[in-house]
Amino acid sequence: MRRLENRVALITAGGSGMGRASAVRFASEGAHVVVSDIDENAAKAVVTEIEEAGGAATAIVCDVGDNDQIRSMIDQVARDFKVLHVLFNHAGIPGAAGLDIESADFEKLINVNQRSAFYATQFALPLIQKAEGKGSILFTSSVSGVVGSPFSPLYSMSKGGIVLFMKSLAVRLGPEGIRSNAILPAMIETPMLSQFFGRENGADIEDLKATYKASVPMGRAAAPEEIASAAAFLASDDASWVTGVALPVDGGFLAR
Repeated sequence: MRRLENRVALITAGGSGMGRASAVRFASEGAHVVVSDIDENAAKAVVTEIEEAGGAATAIVCDVGDNDQIRSMIDQVARDFKVLHVLFNHAGIPGAAGLDIESADFEKLINVNQRSAFYATQFALPLIQKAEGKGSILFTSSVSGVVGSPFSPLYSMSKGGIVLFMKSLAVRLGPEGIRSNAILPAMIETPMLSQFFGRENGADIEDLKATYKASVPMGRAAAPEEIASAAAFLASDDASWVTGVALPVDGGFLAR
C-alpha cells in the first residue's frame, strides 16, 4: 500500500536535487505533490516527470527569501486543497564561506535557510492542523548543523538553528498529533555540491570532494534518492511515533 495515498505534500526547492527526488518519491507513494521552486521551468519539469509516471503534482513558483511569496504559495495550497499533510521545508543555500561575509550575503542565507522555514511553517500550520493527526513537518538540516564546520560557520549556524526549531515544534505541536523531524544529509550528489565546495577562490573542487568522501565511513557520496527515502519514511505513518528527531543520512559521517 502506498504510504502517502490521498495526502497533499508541499516541498520547497522541489525542482532539483534532493527536492526533486523527494517530490518523485512522495508522488510514487500516492501524494499529490506541490513542487515549489524559484525556477519555474524546473518545477514544471518535475511535475511533468511525476505525471508521466502516473502521479499527481502541481508547480508553484516561489522565492522563499520573500515572505509575500511564501504566503502566496500557502494561500494557493489552501485554495486548491484546503488541507496540507506534509510540509517539507527543504530550501537552502550554501552561502559564503569563512567569517568575512558581507551583511547582504548574511541576510540572504538566513532568509533562505532559516526564516523561510519559520514562516512557511507559521503560514501553513492552519492547513496542517486540518490533517486530522496525519500532519508532518520536515526540514532539511545538515550534519554541519550538529557538528562545527571550520569552513562554513554561517551555514552551520543556520542549519543548527533549524534543528532546534524542529525540536521546539515537536514539543509544541505533538499534543495536536503533528510531528516534526529533520534530515541531516552529509555529502549528496546534487547540483549544489560543486557550488558548496567551490566558494573559496581557487578551490580545487574535486580534491575537496575526495577529502570529504574519505571522512565518510561508507566512502561515497549519497544519491538524492537516498535522502528522499528517509523523507518518505518520516512523512508517513510508518514514522507515526517519531517526532523531534534529527536523522543523520550521512553514510556514518557522524558516527566517528
